[in-house]
Amino acid sequence: MWKLTKVAAVAAALAAAVAAHAGEVEVLHYWTSGGEAKSAAELKKMMQAKGHTWRDFAVAGGGGDSAMTVLKSRVISGNPPSAAQVKGPAIQEWASEGVLGNMDALAKSEKWDEALPKVVADVMKYKGNYVAAPVNVHRVNWIWASSDALKKAGVAAMPKTWDEFFAAADKLKAAGLIPVAHGGQNWQDFTTFESVVLGVGGPKFYQDALVKLDDKALTSDTMKKSLETFRRIKTYTDPGAPGRDWNLATAMLIQGKAGFQLMGDWAKGEFIAAGKAPGKDFMCAAAPGTANAFTFNVDSFILFKLKDAAAQKAQSDLASAIMSPGFQEVFNLNKGSIPVRAGQSMDKFDDCAKASAKDFADTAKSGGLVPSVAHGMAIAPATEGAIKDAVSQFWNDDKVSVADAMKKIATAAKTK
Repeated sequence: MWKLTKVAAVAAALAAAVAAHAGEVEVLHYWTSGGEAKSAAELKKMMQAKGHTWRDFAVAGGGGDSAMTVLKSRVISGNPPSAAQVKGPAIQEWASEGVLGNMDALAKSEKWDEALPKVVADVMKYKGNYVAAPVNVHRVNWIWASSDALKKAGVAAMPKTWDEFFAAADKLKAAGLIPVAHGGQNWQDFTTFESVVLGVGGPKFYQDALVKLDDKALTSDTMKKSLETFRRIKTYTDPGAPGRDWNLATAMLIQGKAGFQLMGDWAKGEFIAAGKAPGKDFMCAAAPGTANAFTFNVDSFILFKLKDAAAQKAQSDLASAIMSPGFQEVFNLNKGSIPVRAGQSMDKFDDCAKASAKDFADTAKSGGLVPSVAHGMAIAPATEGAIKDAVSQFWNDDKVSVADAMKKIATAAKTK
């Protein structure tokens, strides 16, 4: 991670003091697809209702890589936004630069420690202090299906194992449909890969290989089988996949052109935005082999140090709004995720979300709850980026052997 010089740090503080306007919040986020944009609009509405001015700083790109590049340049130039969408270990890296505000006073008055599961609260803190506000919990290890496509291909049920998945994919192919809708970005490749590793090896192997980065696990027969399964999935994608955004892949299911998509539950937000109903127009299930596991991804906002009192009040109100039960409900109904607050009513949520909430609670007790590597929840960003690149190289180049891929991934795991 880049290091701010003392001069840049002072410039950042001065610029923030000068630039901050009373009651204004500038929010950097990458919620630009249909379901996500509706969610961002709800937060804007809540802030405006409190009399604040919302400055939208949206940077397109589902994985957030573009947004992080823009954010770094803004902070280095001494002009940080009020809040920015950042998650996982990257929160700690930003906090270690000394540029984030301490939100403990708000967190204590609103009892965040009681409202949040410990696994989530710990990610939001740096050295015991809250520096970020969580928005939701996404389950990453989902498989989605077009009901029309499955019906046309004669696929009777959602696949529970990888063998069942490939059998269904063959039927879809025979029916003239695209078996797997996929987009060609490294985070999408890894979203599929980590679900395969979890399904083939189970939660403990997933932790050893992708979170602890244990060399024995990364070069094991289980990893070999995972890579073989991963490569086989590629054969069921279409030639238009490279460079495709994830929501355009979801649209292929919505249109009945493709059968399956391995993607987190933000995909459900796209189905809902298109007026589709779960269990009728589309199906949801845990990715093959992962019914007793849950890869989590928590969207959150880091909150930058601000000097101006009015700006601080607006920022505090933003964090309070993010954590409010009302926003948690409406946001997650739009986004496809589940509320991060413990004990929140799920009455208005669909069966996919209710299953997700139950599995989140159950796997937290069983040990099946694991952080998503693909979505920045598990390992340092530099290491994550190197492993993603190695996995995508294997996905995109059939000349890279399984043995070579294992070596490259193991080497990438040592990146600091």
